[in-house]
Amino acid sequence: MAATGNGPLAGVRVVELAGIGPGPFAAMVLADLGADVVRVDRPGGAGLSIDPAYDLTNRNKRSVLVDLKAQGGPEAVLDLVERADILIEGYRPGVAERLGVGPQECLARNPRLVYGRMTGWGQEGPLAQSAGHDIAYIAITGTLGMIGKPDEPPIVPANLVGDYAGGSLYLVIGVLAALQHARSEGGAGQVVDAAIVDGAAHLATMIHGMMAAGGWQDRRGSNLLDGGCPFYGNYETADGQYMAVGALEQQFYNEFIDLLGIKDEAPARKDFARWGELRDAVAARFRTKTREEWTAVFEGSDACVAPVLSLGQAPSHPHLVARGTFIDHDGITQPAPAPRFSATPGSVRRPPARPGADTAEVAVDWDVPSVHKDVSSVHKEDGSA
Repeated sequence: MAATGNGPLAGVRVVELAGIGPGPFAAMVLADLGADVVRVDRPGGAGLSIDPAYDLTNRNKRSVLVDLKAQGGPEAVLDLVERADILIEGYRPGVAERLGVGPQECLARNPRLVYGRMTGWGQEGPLAQSAGHDIAYIAITGTLGMIGKPDEPPIVPANLVGDYAGGSLYLVIGVLAALQHARSEGGAGQVVDAAIVDGAAHLATMIHGMMAAGGWQDRRGSNLLDGGCPFYGNYETADGQYMAVGALEQQFYNEFIDLLGIKDEAPARKDFARWGELRDAVAARFRTKTREEWTAVFEGSDACVAPVLSLGQAPSHPHLVARGTFIDHDGITQPAPAPRFSATPGSVRRPPARPGADTAEVAVDWDVPSVHKDVSSVHKEDGSA
């Protein structure tokens, strides 16, 4: 099976030092776009606590086994680095250096390498050496505090806002920008410090501007876009499901209250003193029909209303089916690569990499025999071969 696809990153080589969460997802994005991503797993290494066959963040990659703590391990990784364009690692600050594969060693071997570092707190600062997870990172940036009702605890938005939006995607932006620089005339490699706290804070740039201008209150559930507005929120239907309403602009609001059937009783959209009354009227009306019935009512309109679907239901939505937003590959329904390119589309070419399954193949393709030797020595040491 081909290691590199026809995507816009075809020909780009990436070394990923195995971890969990945002680092692997960032490497998956690069792989989806055509990069040749080699994941360096360690014997008995880290990963999600599921069968590796279902760890979709490892799709389109190949895996080699290297024990960085064994003799010859760091040298095998540096041999890969010498032939790579990008490296991604997600260790705590200082760990890669102690293992002998830090920026100094890698850039000495390959001066044009882009060395991407993925952490929660960043490479420096009082919390840099502390353990943490998505919820803590978005907590201190003010992001978590914006989500939920004003009289209830903040709602945890899975780990999408911190790990993947503030972490993975900022790392992808960073390494691709640095790669562009490295490939320019006189360009050189560099270190990209992608911290989830930085990315999560950066995502709220518009809201900070609105708050400075007096257009955003610094408390959740009290603003136009955080559920405080009665025509921007979720409403329960007769069957216990939900409809999402986003009728912000006047023309969309007009169509919304008309199709909902409350046109004659709804107060003016900007009558803030009656927003509570408007919310009650909208909620009461939505409870008169099922989600499917309301979906039919609003279908094709500009009322900006949509059914709230579950993860399992989403792949069957007609619009997502028509766009091919989800695909089936190797028996697993999963999101298709994004974004889309007219000339060099990304694709899912390989199922999730099994740890060490591609060691011999990569050793040949990348002309790095030391990788294969390293895993052979590991097997001899642990008695498995």
